[in-house]
Amino acid sequence: MKVNGSALRAGNVIEHLNRLWIVVKAQNVTPGKGGAFMQAELRDIRSNTKRDERFRSTEQVERVSLDDREYQFLYREGEQYAFMDVENYEQLSVPGEVIGEQAVFLQEGMKCNIRTFDGTPLVVEMPATVVMEVTETEPAVRSQTAAASYKPATLENGVRIMVPPHIATGTKIVINIADGAYLERFKG
Repeated sequence: MKVNGSALRAGNVIEHLNRLWIVVKAQNVTPGKGGAFMQAELRDIRSNTKRDERFRSTEQVERVSLDDREYQFLYREGEQYAFMDVENYEQLSVPGEVIGEQAVFLQEGMKCNIRTFDGTPLVVEMPATVVMEVTETEPAVRSQTAAASYKPATLENGVRIMVPPHIATGTKIVINIADGAYLERFKG
């Protein structure tokens, strides 16, 4: 579907230069002299390369419609991750590079949104947070204050993060998947 360049928004997928790109950032720019344009940061869906482009408001861009469905994570086999469509129970194999570094936080049964184009998975959206158990950390030192210092901890998936001193081994904590940072103690 053709749209004006000024109609692009972050998250849109477009066909440009015979490749598929996802719009990472989009900003309308109105210079003092000349016509307005859309400054867009694009990421190639296949190769993950980034490119900055300017689209005039009169320029037509081909916006690609993707199939967006909810899937449940089943298991990992080598560099492939198996997901099941929650509606029709069909399985989909997703390469590890599509998921990226966030793959270490995938848990069996986790629900994710997967966008596909012609049956090929392009984007995997994981939940914002995940609950994990701390398997190893140092004991708290009495002189430490909770606000000033953090200590290293190892999670059940082997990832090392920094946690407040009051977190002990066996504690379940909430992790922000986007940056892998500690958010809070799990209250469940």
